[in-house]
This record gives sequence, structure tokens and C-alpha cells, in this order.
Amino acid sequence: MSALQTDGQPSPLDPSTGTQHGAPETGLSATDVVKAYVALMKPRIIELLLLTTVPVMFLAAKDVPSLWLVVATIVGGTLSAGSANALNCVVDADIDTKMRRTARRPLPRHQVGTRGALWFGLALGVVSTLLLGLTVNWLSAGLALAANVFYVVGYTMILKRRTSQNIVWGGAAGCFPAMIGWTAVTNELAWTPVVLFLVVFFWTPPHFWSLAMRYREDYSAASVPMLPSVATSAEVGRQIVTYSWVMVATSLALWPVAGMGWFYPGVAIVLGVIFLVEAYDLKSRSVETEDLAIIKPMRLFHLSNAYLALLFVAAAADPFLR
Repeated sequence: MSALQTDGQPSPLDPSTGTQHGAPETGLSATDVVKAYVALMKPRIIELLLLTTVPVMFLAAKDVPSLWLVVATIVGGTLSAGSANALNCVVDADIDTKMRRTARRPLPRHQVGTRGALWFGLALGVVSTLLLGLTVNWLSAGLALAANVFYVVGYTMILKRRTSQNIVWGGAAGCFPAMIGWTAVTNELAWTPVVLFLVVFFWTPPHFWSLAMRYREDYSAASVPMLPSVATSAEVGRQIVTYSWVMVATSLALWPVAGMGWFYPGVAIVLGVIFLVEAYDLKSRSVETEDLAIIKPMRLFHLSNAYLALLFVAAAADPFLR
């Protein structure tokens, strides 16, 4: 059955639950239902996106931006990302049931109906666009909407199930918050947010492929050609190192482009060296074995989260330390 089936035809019964696929469980409390809809928005992913939005607002303002503007941008960005994530859950409902990492999402557990999740995601998209347009500016609203559409259509519906480079190009949707943070303050684009966009773009493959190595059997079971599920660990490690070098080089390009002082490049160099050391370690371990207990890909995954957060905070702090 298509994940977007909403024509009212009865869905086949799930033998493990006795409920229809796409139909919500009965007996859920109002609190459980609310939690399920919040879970559709994938709050943990949104937290990371906000970490690349708010610091850029400080960098763009070269001062403390308006609290109201920050709040409006955060709320609008949260709703926009939540919309994309909810629609992603609808489209991917069929494969989410086959993967350990996603099997406990609301749709596989039948806590939310397919139609309800679809309308929830669409409603969040409309509200977020209007909120950003009316309270921030329409350029930021347009960028948020573009990111939403690209993630749902470009990545989830077109790229994800067709190419092992899916996350390379599809991950561009997660780069938009850097530009949204900048335009929220300036109402115009510039080279600085473009460089930050590219930092996140080249950061995404090492970040996600290290996670996908941990769950490569899941992707194989769901027939999703994520690189770690279709290539050797040695090849994945090689590509992670390549993207890591480009990411670090791009992060240093921000120094002349944004006219940074010495604080940001100093932090960027230290963080870059730490990231590269771990990337090379992962590559070395991947050449020797396919055993994930030895490769330890989650070490790089957790480090990548800290790397991105600290790099963007350093960019925001630099103007205050000159």
C-alpha cells in the first residue's frame, strides 16, 4: 500500500496488532495522542537545525538580535521543520516498519492515522510559512518552504530509494536554516550564509553515514540504498574522510568571507583537526574489518553533533571578541 493512500479504502490488517495499517490505535489517551503528533515532528532533529539558525542570527546582527525576532524565527523554523518531518513519516511509513531505528515512530505503532499525519504535516507547513512571512520576512518564509518541499519531494520521494548518494543531495534541505537565520536579520542573502550552507552540506555525509553504518542492516531490510548498506565499510570510510576534508576547508573559508577575527578560525582549526582524526580512525578501522563493534561509527556521529554546534557558536561569538 502506498504511504500516501488516503482515499478512504480500508487498509489490510496488521497481524501483530489487529488494527488496520494507517488506522490509529483505540484506547489512547489525549496525552498519548498529543505526544504522538509531537513525535511526528522529530524534535531531536529540530534541535540540531535550530543550532544552525540562532548563532547565524547573532553573526548577521554582529550584536544581540531582537528577542522577538529570535523567538519568531525559532517558532516558525520549528513548525516548518516539523512539517517536513511529519510528511517524511507519512511517505516513509512502509519502510519505517521494517527498520529498528524507526519502528517505534507513531505511524508504525498505529498511534496516529495516515490521513491525520498527512493533514498535520500540511497544516504545519502552511502555518509556518505564514508565521515567518508575517512576523519575520517573506524571504525567510520562502527559504523555509523551499527546504520543506525539497526534503519531502526531493529527498524522501525521489532520491532516498533510488541512489546511494541520497543523503548527499537530499541533505541540502538541512542546510537552509543557516540562510534562514541570516535572512531573518538582514532580509537579504550574502556570501556568508552561503558558506555556512556549504559547511552543513559537506558535514551531512560524514554525520549521517556514520549513523547509517550502525543501522546498515535496517536500510538493507527496507531496500533503501544508503551508502553503508550497499558499499563496503572501507569505501564508506574513504568517502567520509573526503567529505570531512572538504567540510573543514569550507569552514575556514568563512574567515575571509565574513571578515572574522582570530577566535573563529582558531576554534575551527581545533575542531577540524579533532574531526579529521576521528574520521581517519574510522577509515582505518573500516579497512581492517566489517565488525561494527570495532569500527565504532557512533563515535564519529556523536562527535559530528558537537562539532557543528561548537563551530556555529564560535562564529556567533567571534564579533563580540574582537
